[in-house]
Amino acid sequence: MRRREFIAGLTSAAAWPLVAWAQQTAMPVIGFVNAGSAEASAGPVAAFRRGLVETGYVEGRNVTVEYHWLEGQYDRLPSLMGDLVRRRVGVIATPGSNPAALAAKAATATIPIVFGVGEDPVKLGLVASLARPGGNATGINIFNIEVATKRLSLLHELVPKSVRIAVLVNPANATSAAFTLRYIPEAARAIGLQSLVLNASTSDEIDTAFETLVRERTDALFVAADAFFISRRVQFAMLTARDRIPAAYADREIVEAGGLMSYGTDFTDMFRQVGVYVSRILRGEKPSDLPVVQASKYQLVINLKTAKALGLTVPTPMQLLADELIE
Repeated sequence: MRRREFIAGLTSAAAWPLVAWAQQTAMPVIGFVNAGSAEASAGPVAAFRRGLVETGYVEGRNVTVEYHWLEGQYDRLPSLMGDLVRRRVGVIATPGSNPAALAAKAATATIPIVFGVGEDPVKLGLVASLARPGGNATGINIFNIEVATKRLSLLHELVPKSVRIAVLVNPANATSAAFTLRYIPEAARAIGLQSLVLNASTSDEIDTAFETLVRERTDALFVAADAFFISRRVQFAMLTARDRIPAAYADREIVEAGGLMSYGTDFTDMFRQVGVYVSRILRGEKPSDLPVVQASKYQLVINLKTAKALGLTVPTPMQLLADELIE
């Protein structure tokens, strides 16, 4: 009897790792894809996790999140999405990256996708309509013409004597670059500014762009929304300080690193909302029934220390308008 009990105990002990493994692998997997870097996105990722928790999912407890950081290498997207689709992850989340959302949509018509995109998702072909997406994708629309042109006008208000402005885009992020170039040069002309378009898809190309804007004697810099640019925030802060170039960004992270000002969507809240939608889908709701959320929170952040170093006076009305002043 004791021998049988001993053998049963051995069998049970041997089976336990298999049971634990089966339970672990049974947890749904979220394929999280972002064009930036983990270091630059710590705050937004924490917000994404808060969004998961709001609907009952805790990373490592009842859901697994695989983080994939492109760091500007958009050419990795087809193979990465192909791998996620082959392994049939539960949801693909692409907050803050038009190219990642488009690559996910091209890779699968069945795995749910939750995006955060910087242009009309209907025009991008991600959904049939904002109210009724109708397919396997839904998410957050985080950018519009008014936000970009407002950022340009705020930069002009900070540098009222500016005549020529450089517009920096990442051609590897085709949708953001096209959007920026479609509207910003025209908006610059409307307020009496000349514009110089510069391209950069690598850190070396950012250096080259700054050499050009200095040589061309531009008075200020407008940086297009792009996750890779956020990952190079320290580089931007150093170069603008070195060359004494006032610059405006879409994302507060660059201003926290020493940039002058940002105006754009509250990225932290957008990541949180993506997390909420991912949780709701894991709980059984369909992307086709979840309307695309229009971002409604925008932030103006100004680094007063940087402004002082550049010899700029931030008007009192702008200071009062700012959501945060960094001193």
